Amino acid sequence: MSNAQDATNLLFVFMLAAFLGFQLIKRVSPLLHSPLMSLTNAIAAVVIVGAIMVTGEHDATPVARTLGFVAVVAATINAVSGFLITDRMLKMFRRKGD
Repeated sequence: MSNAQDATNLLFVFMLAAFLGFQLIKRVSPLLHSPLMSLTNAIAAVVIVGAIMVTGEHDATPVARTLGFVAVVAATINAVSGFLITDRMLKMFRRKGD
């Protein structure tokens, strides 16, 4: 396969994943948003580990290192903000005396 075909295939997979992800999130009941947020935090942690592995690879190109660094930063922001939002949502259900 040529580089153009590879890029086209990767773009197709990205667009399909984005569409399916949007449809999945849109149809989730509001009662399930906290568990869903916890799951996305776990996925973000896996992305962080994978991005660190790509960024730290010995034979990585400068483009791969840059994209890996961007992925580490973006996934870290996603995971931390997800935990903060989940904590804030759980605080809404606590009693005043707790």
